Amino acid sequence: MVLAACSRPRRLWCCQMSPDAPCYDGRGKTVLVSGGTSGINRGIARAFAASGAQLFVLSRSVEKVADTVAELQSLGSHAAGATADVRRADEIDAAFAACADRFGAIDVLVSGAAGNFPARAKDISSNGFRAVLEIDVLGTHHVMLAGYKHLRRPGVIINISAAASFRPMVGQAHVCAAKAGVDQITRTLALEWGPEGIRVNSVLPGPIEDTEGFRRLAPTPEMKERRLANVPLRRAATSAEVGDLCLFLASDRASYITGAVIPIDGGASLSLPADLLEDALG
Repeated sequence: MVLAACSRPRRLWCCQMSPDAPCYDGRGKTVLVSGGTSGINRGIARAFAASGAQLFVLSRSVEKVADTVAELQSLGSHAAGATADVRRADEIDAAFAACADRFGAIDVLVSGAAGNFPARAKDISSNGFRAVLEIDVLGTHHVMLAGYKHLRRPGVIINISAAASFRPMVGQAHVCAAKAGVDQITRTLALEWGPEGIRVNSVLPGPIEDTEGFRRLAPTPEMKERRLANVPLRRAATSAEVGDLCLFLASDRASYITGAVIPIDGGASLSLPADLLEDALG
């Protein structure tokens, strides 16, 4: 199902990297955000909408797609969306085709659908482990292949991953395996698709305020305080800060960056103890 909304006059988003030029001018550009109707990914979609880009968002929920499209419209973006499950290649192909029919070639693809829950490895069922791998790894594969068909050259792909890809943590065996897979897809496609002018990078957010993922890992004020005490900058980020990094990676200022795996976590991946989630595991 495809949902759309009319546009209003646009405002230009400017990353304050220099006083005389915007970081990313999205006017005339098309950005597709998979998983773009909630949390970090919705914040990324907002950032691109505010840059003047036209947005297409994917989610399994009709209601979330409609709500997100309406918000992006309020930021002045031509916005549309579709329902699709990243685990289903046919649904992803159909959603990308709908985006191409409406907006033409895609300039920037953000792949952010993910699954996570804390559980010790001995307690994770085969179905639970498989579900996370299918959403993160197989889902990324489906989104990459569909994106390849519709991505303008030169083009940009940004995969949303996590520091669990390289930093083991108790209660996250399934997530560590899945995120390592996502980042290796990033690096491999940077090699394979670089000659065509396609840049592929991973962004690894740390604790982000007001997201479902952070609420699951820090469900009480006490747990939140403990989590942030181990972040060198002593605070959580906002989804807008992650959006700023994605704007930079999509811009010409990052034209020689590909195959990079970039944490945006306040230094958390340098210092978080491996047993940080013990209190959430019981």
